[in-house]
Amino acid sequence: MLNVAKLLHARGFDVTFVNTEYNHARLVRSRGAAAVAGLPGFRFATIPDGLPPSGDDDVTQDIPALCKSTTETCLGPFRDLLTRLNDPATGNPPVTRVVSDVVMGFSMEAANELGLPYVQLWTASAISYLGYRHYRLLIGRGLAPLKDAEQLTNGYLDTPVEDVPGLRSMRLGDFPSFIRTTDPDEYMVHYVLRETERTAGASAVILNSFDDLEGEAVQAMEALGLPKVYTLGPLPLLAHKESPSPRSAINLSLWKEQDECLQWLDGREPGSVVYVNFGSITVMTNAQMVEFAWGLAQSGKQFMWIVRRDLVKGDAAVLPEEFLAETAGRELMASWCPQQQVLDHPAVGAFLTHSG
Repeated sequence: MLNVAKLLHARGFDVTFVNTEYNHARLVRSRGAAAVAGLPGFRFATIPDGLPPSGDDDVTQDIPALCKSTTETCLGPFRDLLTRLNDPATGNPPVTRVVSDVVMGFSMEAANELGLPYVQLWTASAISYLGYRHYRLLIGRGLAPLKDAEQLTNGYLDTPVEDVPGLRSMRLGDFPSFIRTTDPDEYMVHYVLRETERTAGASAVILNSFDDLEGEAVQAMEALGLPKVYTLGPLPLLAHKESPSPRSAINLSLWKEQDECLQWLDGREPGSVVYVNFGSITVMTNAQMVEFAWGLAQSGKQFMWIVRRDLVKGDAAVLPEEFLAETAGRELMASWCPQQQVLDHPAVGAFLTHSG
């Protein structure tokens, strides 16, 4: 979303970037107040996410709880923010359109109430959108919800799913994992269905992809009754190609970046390092983390592994001493890094990340 905002600003649009108060505070802690000071014609604003204060204000929030809270509480604060922005006393141009992430459906409601055009951004692939959107097809065919937990491991997820518009050679386990539930009332299943189905009410859709890669899937999206889908991606590459400007300093990193990551890479041969980062949201068990660790050890490759302090569910990440001994001299473990610069670095030859 930030890359879209910067690209729009570069083309003359006045931009207000809206974040939650929780994440805004994290940005200030990780990068300092200057990171959210904005630029002429580019300002930051916040709304509450509705969640109660937690005991730790620097961890990834529980995603289902956050989705439920924003759905139930954010419409009013966001509508009030739009009203304040339109006050002539601010000296800023009035809001003429709202561009929002698909999963922030309350923003569409607010835009409709105020008569503003509404553009949705889907930050993942067209294929992933279709995977979520076709949950209803899976439910209608009786493939979901699962009958019992055994179906997670007995081969049931390998069941072929034929005739899915826009998707080929699909198995049940290839669909986004929220559908792997035995609960017919699973909140996240109904949440993503509601949010993807309401896309039909947008003025347009921006997709973080490009036609040569996903042209067929984009056509399948539009065939579902969506408005015009504009492929604008990969967004990080487009933003990276922009001419140097003060916008380059706007970077929303929720954790303090460790610059020694780049220094470590400088001493490695081109294409020799596996970069491992499961993103800012994904969590796993310590057992899963240890499995990844031994896979990296047995690869024999040099690697740089970003391990957030909240990566492991409910506990601190603990790696075996044998793993540390096995990989000594060819690994760097860090809590966060300047990811775009790392991915651009010639020493990085492979990127291991989550599938979201």
